[in-house]
Formats: sequence, structure tokens, C-alpha cells
Amino acid sequence: MSKCKTIQAALLGAGTVGGGVYKLLERRKDEMPDKIQAELKISKVLVRSLGKKREGIPDEILTDDWNSILKDPDISIVIELMGGIEPARTRILEALAAGKHVVTANKDLMAEHGKELMDMAGKHHCDLQFEAAVGGGIPIIRPLKECLAGNDITEVMGIVNGTTNYILTRMTEDGMDFEEALKKAQELGFAESDPTADIEGLDAGRKMAILASIAFHSRVTFQDVDVKGITKITAADIQYAKEFGYTLKLLGVARNTNHEMEVGVFPMMIPSTHPLAKVNDSFNAVFVHGDAVDDAMFQGRGAGEFPTASAVVGDVIATARNMQYGCCGRIGCSCYKDLPMKSVGESKHRYFLRLLVEDRPGILAGIAGVLGNNSVGINQVIQKVSVDGVAELVIITDKVEKRHLHDALMIFGEMSMIRQIASVIRVYSQK
Repeated sequence: MSKCKTIQAALLGAGTVGGGVYKLLERRKDEMPDKIQAELKISKVLVRSLGKKREGIPDEILTDDWNSILKDPDISIVIELMGGIEPARTRILEALAAGKHVVTANKDLMAEHGKELMDMAGKHHCDLQFEAAVGGGIPIIRPLKECLAGNDITEVMGIVNGTTNYILTRMTEDGMDFEEALKKAQELGFAESDPTADIEGLDAGRKMAILASIAFHSRVTFQDVDVKGITKITAADIQYAKEFGYTLKLLGVARNTNHEMEVGVFPMMIPSTHPLAKVNDSFNAVFVHGDAVDDAMFQGRGAGEFPTASAVVGDVIATARNMQYGCCGRIGCSCYKDLPMKSVGESKHRYFLRLLVEDRPGILAGIAGVLGNNSVGINQVIQKVSVDGVAELVIITDKVEKRHLHDALMIFGEMSMIRQIASVIRVYSQK
């Protein structure tokens, strides 16, 4: 048998995921001739400091010179795992312009500059693969672009941040409050020392911008996403969710209704019987509705060294196969539509309201009157026993436009009989 061709790749970044990618490719190197009809070799690894040891990566392939990769004609694939916007954006653009194929896990970059990067890849007939940018090891980008291409996708909903899912799981199953659950997540390495991007919903928002763009074939950027995190969720909210038959999750929801898109990330009460309600701890899951497939769900590890490396290596193998058969760039930008975003105020949802009110006759009637006057219907209501003359009133509304609920809440804020608007949480309902 004749010797196989060798496809050379360069790795940008040797952190947790970069190290995982190198190790996984080494683990599979003997299978590459069968998988891609070629050998696959990481010939260079770009790092910030050459003085730092990288476990499992030979010192001789480390470099701090980007140009030594960019100008090397033998390097065909660039694997970007640095994260952040710059210099990652510039380096990917330069690599594509030089005719090199790119694999990235950079959700921030794809959510903000996806169109620019895809256009550059298309111009130079290069592959730009980014499966690992959403959901870690869960296959979702390629299924949306290829396996489900025969569908009109109308909804993509998911748990796309493992940190917040772990926190809410501990609050639900162990009765922890938010701060205690966050501390536990940090101790176990599920949360960063600065968890802002996770707990404020920013990480999930960027992922939903990517998913919505692919699912609906129309460009969505992070600025289009309505984002709310979990920092104000309390143990009381979790308990009430259980009483009403719901589980509280941080969900990303993207819908295409009547040719208008709405994309958001927010804490949401979802029926405890829904498949997503049973996805716990650091696991992620994405639920897709299409006109032909009906419902499909993808579940797995959403982060970590090897789950994320799994997605990256899958993209590298797909790119190498495309190179071997001369079909690179065959699946480029899928945003061939220009759908408008629905105004946030016009989006319709059910809501859970928890109010602390004076415990005296006529309070419920007064609150119901304000809601009714603002086109907010009441679906369920519970009043708890008062403490020191203050009662807790819990209401679940009918579906209502957000702007009407906002108007009612503004009036509540001016009413002396309402001591506090403790919680306002969305409740999942079918379209």
C-alpha cells in the first residue's frame, strides 16, 4: 500500500480545550488513514509564552510567531481555540485569505462577526467549521445545516450553559440559595472565578444568536437577543415552580413565527414533564421543532476538555475529508433570508408574578383590576399566609404581550399596598 498523504494543521491556543484537541488527535492518529484517507498531523501550536510547559504537547512544535503558521504552505487547516474577539478575528480572516481552512470553537466571534468570517470563507472556497461554538460536545450545528435541511424550523429551545444549569439543579434538588449554589459550582470548576458571562445569560445569548441564524437562515447577532440571567432567582421561586408543576431552567428560546424572529435567554418555568426539565447538572440540551421532523432533542456535555475537543476534532476530520474529495466550502453561510426581529415588547408569553402585598380586604381585587385594565389575564393565583401584615401573592398570567405586562408592573410600583415585586419569571407555553 502506498504511503498516505499527510494533512498538516496548526493549533492556535494550548489551553484546556487546545490541549484536549491535541491529545484526542494523537489518540486517533492511527485511524486517520481509514477515516480520511490521509494522515493528520498538528505541526505547530501557537502560544503566548514559549517558557510555559504544555502537558502532552512537544516543545519543538510550540511557536509564538503567527506568521510562521500563516506563511507555511504545508499547513492547510488552522484550529482557533484562543477565544475572544481579537486577535482571533484577524487571524481567522488572514488564514482564510491565505486559502487555509479554519475550525473554531469561538462563540463570541461567530455571534458577533459570523457574516464577515463566512463571507471570507466563501470568497476563498474554504471551510469554516464551528460545531464546538454551541453545546460543547453536542452535535447541533451540522444537524441543523445538513440532517434537518429539509425542514422549516420554527423553534429552537435549549439549555446551552452548563454553569447555570448546575446552579439551578442544586437549588431545585438540594434547596440551596443562589449564592451557595454558585459557590459550589466554582469549587467544582463548573463556574469561573468571574461567572458574569454565565449567570447573566451572556454566554447563552451568544450561542442562541448562532443557532437562530442557522435554523432560520437569517442573520441574528448578539445585540438582537433579549437576555436575562439567573442572579435574582430565589429558593422561593424554585419552590413555587414545583407547586405549579414546573421546573425552573435558564432557557434560550428562538422562534420564527409569521416570518418574524424572536430570540431570547431568560429563566423560565417549564412543565416538569417536558424533556428539557429533566436535563440536570452541567448537561446541555437543544430541542428543535421542524415541520417534517416534528420534535428532536440533542443532549450531552456542554463544556469541558474532551467534550469540546470531540466537536473540534469532528470538524477537523470533516474538513480533511472535504479536502481529499475537492469539495471544500460546499456548506457555507446559510443566511439567505432577511427576516425582521419581532419587537421585544410585542413578544407574547405567560408570566409568574410573586408580589408582597398588604394583607387587607380588596388587595386582590385591586391587583386584578390593574392587570385587567392592561390586558393581562390571570390563569392561576395563590395567596400565602401573611407574616407581620404582609402576604405573598403568586399569580400566573395568561399569554400577554410584554409591553402590557410592563405597563401593569409600572403601576404596581407606584401602589403603596404592594410592598415589593419580588419575582417576574416567564412561563413556557407552546406557540
